[in-house]
Amino acid sequence: MAPKKKRNEMKHSNIICLRLSDIELELVNHAASQAKLSRSDYLRNLILDHKIAIRYEVVIESKTIKMLLAEYGKIGSNLNQIAKYFNTGGAYSKSVTNEIQQCLYDLYRLKKELLKMIGDYRGNSETY
Repeated sequence: MAPKKKRNEMKHSNIICLRLSDIELELVNHAASQAKLSRSDYLRNLILDHKIAIRYEVVIESKTIKMLLAEYGKIGSNLNQIAKYFNTGGAYSKSVTNEIQQCLYDLYRLKKELLKMIGDYRGNSETY
């Protein structure tokens, strides 16, 4: 059977070399045959059609950020205790209201500090 003639714009004239172990080659060949594609078509589809998610991990070593994260954890713990209190039938009182307002104030203050620090890391020294 003669090979199919491809239109000019579909001719694949560029070559990319790739080294595989015997096992890797066998896996590619098996997957291509399962997909009923040639090895080249199978690899081309993998390369061109497969979406790859690129993830960036930002690591900042800063005592201030670690301190802010610790404070966020404490505030979160306080809010969880308040939620548990209400979910278990706790009565609404002025002290609980004050605790909620204090937690909200602390969160707002920490957010403001964190935004200022982010601005400093970006080279922006504006106050938020």
